[in-house]
Amino acid sequence: MSLVNLTTAQVSIIIPTLNEAGNIKGAIASTQSSANIEVIVVDGGSSDDTVNIAQSLGAKVIFSSPGRAVQMNAGAAVASGDVLLFLHADTRLPLGFDAMIRTVLQQPKTVAGAFNLQIDHPGLGLRLVELGVKWRSHFLQMPYGDQAIFLTQKVFQQIGGFPELPIMEDFELIRRLKSTGNIVIINTPVITSARRWLQKGVIQTTLLNQIIVIAYLFGVSPVRIRSWYRRERFRKN
Repeated sequence: MSLVNLTTAQVSIIIPTLNEAGNIKGAIASTQSSANIEVIVVDGGSSDDTVNIAQSLGAKVIFSSPGRAVQMNAGAAVASGDVLLFLHADTRLPLGFDAMIRTVLQQPKTVAGAFNLQIDHPGLGLRLVELGVKWRSHFLQMPYGDQAIFLTQKVFQQIGGFPELPIMEDFELIRRLKSTGNIVIINTPVITSARRWLQKGVIQTTLLNQIIVIAYLFGVSPVRIRSWYRRERFRKN
């Protein structure tokens, strides 16, 4: 797949942020036990202390227009690592993630990978969500962005990076990757915040997510889908 020695390749961890002062410290802290990494925080215009916190923890901070896809592409453009890992600010990496990633990317015909998902809340409904994510990821090879997608810089450039859509950028990236090779899911989970499920409710959030995927597959504009998502997400019960 590449002439790069992946057993020792540097991993560039790219974290898009927008007002994530409450989460960014934990995200960066989860990277610190690993070797030969760099952390790049791409801020989309935070008005809180996100940037100051990230800089105080030694992360490289750059700025871009808001939008997760735009921000992640901006981070990849300045990354010095041969391996890219895209991490949401409310997600925590497991110990030894770097070694796991390097091992996976050395497997024949593998172009990318991600982790299983653990949601940081004891609710039974969220255990069912985790099972659904595990099934989708392993059997359909369709991990989403909160599972910490990783791939080599070479493959990322070959597929043109994240499509700069207002929503579904991770879904479309994975669809492109599936056409080029295997996507491996690491059994060890990342831990992500339950905030988006708790805000609206587990059932409502799960249904909304499925409606969004179906709408996208049927050709509904990502701009229109994004407006639906925002309206439903923030509508008061």
